[in-house]
Amino acid sequence: MAFLKDKRILIVGVASKLSIASGIAQAMHEQGAQLAFTYQNDKLKARLEEYSLEWGSSPDLCFPCDVADDAQIEAVFSESGLKKHWDSLDGIVHAVGFAPRDQINGDFTEVTTREGFKIAHDISTYSFIALAKASRSLMAGRNGCLLTLTYLGANSTMPNYNVMGVAKAGLEASVRWLAHSLGPTGTRVNAVSAGPIKTLAASAIGGFKKLLKQNALRAPLRRNVTQYEVGHVAAFLCSDLASGITGEVTYVDAGFRNVTASEAEVE
Repeated sequence: MAFLKDKRILIVGVASKLSIASGIAQAMHEQGAQLAFTYQNDKLKARLEEYSLEWGSSPDLCFPCDVADDAQIEAVFSESGLKKHWDSLDGIVHAVGFAPRDQINGDFTEVTTREGFKIAHDISTYSFIALAKASRSLMAGRNGCLLTLTYLGANSTMPNYNVMGVAKAGLEASVRWLAHSLGPTGTRVNAVSAGPIKTLAASAIGGFKKLLKQNALRAPLRRNVTQYEVGHVAAFLCSDLASGITGEVTYVDAGFRNVTASEAEVE
C-alpha cells in the first residue's frame, strides 16, 4: 500500500521540474498523497498548474503565495483557499530559500549588509514559522508533519554561500523550537539536508559546478544525489512510518558530511 494514501500535503516552493520540491512532489504522488501547491507570482502560475495535473492534483489546488507577505500566507489556509477544498491538512513541505545575489558571492564580512541579512532570514527562515502558525487550525489533531529543506552550509562554511548559511542555521534551530512547540498537538517538524543538486536556485552559487565535482569525489557513494532521492526521504518523513521522528535534520547527501577528505585529495 502507498504509505501516503489519503494524506493531504501542501508543497510550497515548486519553481521548475529541476527543483528539489519537484522531486518531492513526484515521490509523494507515487505514494498516494493528495497534493496542493503555492506559486510565488503569475509568471509561475501556468507552469505550476500544468505540473499539478501530472501529480494527480488540479489547478484549483494551486494558490498564490509570496511568503514575505503574511496576508498571502493566511489566504492560502482561508475559506477561499485550502479550506474551500480540504477540511484538514496532514503536512506542509517548505522548499523556499532566497538571498540577494550580491550577498552570497564574495567575502562574507565584506558583502553582508543589514538589508540582505533581513531578506535572507525573512524568506528562508521566518517563512517556515509563518506557515506553521497559519496552518495550525487545519492541522489540528492530524498527527501531521512540517518539513523544510536545509543545507550543509548551516553548520559548515563554504565558498559563496555566506548569509544563506546563517539563515539555514536559523532554519534548523527553528525546526527544533517548532518541534517542541507543536509536539503536544501531534505535529512533527523535521528538515532534510540535501547534497548539492543542479537546480535553478543553485545556479546562483559561484563555482557550483566545481562543488558538484568535489561532492561526487569525496562522498562515500562517489556520486551526487538526485531530487528524486530527496523526495523519497521527504515522503517517508511526512508519513506515519516516521511517527516517532521530530526535531531532526536528515542528511541526503551520499554521505558527504561524514568525510573530511577523499583518497584522491590526499594522494
